[in-house]
Amino acid sequence: MEQDNETDSKNHMVINGFTVLQTRFTDQSKTGHYLYVKEHAAKDQDARRPPERTLFVVNIPPYCTKESLRHIFSRFGKILHIHLQDKPTKDLLINKSQYFPDVQLKKGFKVGYIVFRKPASVETVKQLPFDTPLVISTPKNPVLTGVKKWCDEYEKSRVDVKQLQNEIDTYMQSYDKLVEADKKKALEQEGVPDEDGWVTVTRHSKKNKAVPRTEAMESKLTEIERKKKQNMELKNFYTFQSRETKRNGKCL
Repeated sequence: MEQDNETDSKNHMVINGFTVLQTRFTDQSKTGHYLYVKEHAAKDQDARRPPERTLFVVNIPPYCTKESLRHIFSRFGKILHIHLQDKPTKDLLINKSQYFPDVQLKKGFKVGYIVFRKPASVETVKQLPFDTPLVISTPKNPVLTGVKKWCDEYEKSRVDVKQLQNEIDTYMQSYDKLVEADKKKALEQEGVPDEDGWVTVTRHSKKNKAVPRTEAMESKLTEIERKKKQNMELKNFYTFQSRETKRNGKCL
């Protein structure tokens, strides 16, 4: 595929509409890496990535993080958001881990969207001379790679023992309170008949223990009988009214 390469008097390099930025991993690095940037132009309007203030970046190396990009491009203006995602490619996904089948490992370069506060920041990045490299890893903002990166990711993935113990203790305290409340409620309901006169037997009830005929229970049973009698009278009354209505209708 043919590429349209442009280099102006200020040593800007543009390839197919992308401005080429030269980077160095550290100040001592002899070789560099190239980032390709241009103003984001979306077919569909996206409030998260306004075209005038969003810089589209491709060929971002795997070791580069959002913090790395913020460190590199914050010199051009205030950054509001950074969206970083894996570059769509057939070779992006590799086989799942044998020991962690739910974790899908990824590899490859990334694409990013850097949202500045002002549109002028995007233009400033595009005007950066090609011979002015951007340093990715500095003593104040180091980027871990290799074994150091793996060790750091492992340490971050470990569970904080004290925090985990606090969560367990808090959960068990809440659980004990619920168990105690259920036990208290069950004891209160023990031996007390419901509206139909049935007595609730719980796992806290004593075996072969007769239900005591206390004054409170007698009063509750009397109230239950009264309600039953009242409901029966109402039912008989409505039945009588229904029969009378039908009989009068036939007479007419």
